[in-house]
Amino acid sequence: MNWIVAYDVSSPRRLQRIHRFMVGQASPIEYSVFLFVGTAKQLEACLAELGRLIDPRDDDMRCYALPARGLQARIGCATLPAGIQWTGLPAPLGGPLP
Repeated sequence: MNWIVAYDVSSPRRLQRIHRFMVGQASPIEYSVFLFVGTAKQLEACLAELGRLIDPRDDDMRCYALPARGLQARIGCATLPAGIQWTGLPAPLGGPLP
């Protein structure tokens, strides 16, 4: 299953630590937004570690399940360098739809 994991972290040091952790767990969509692909148990383990890394008084962490057959599209620049394609990423809006 696919999930969007996003966070807003107030401390630059904590932000770097969390970003390094998340790059090893999921695919970055934006600096603080990730596409996590895995089982519910894997997501639970990832969120548990994030829960240890954030400061719940100052930081915000969110996770949204993506529907298996839902439309996924992007608007704007490609998220990968030219010439590299990853079929797991959304197609450009206005591009071919499933």
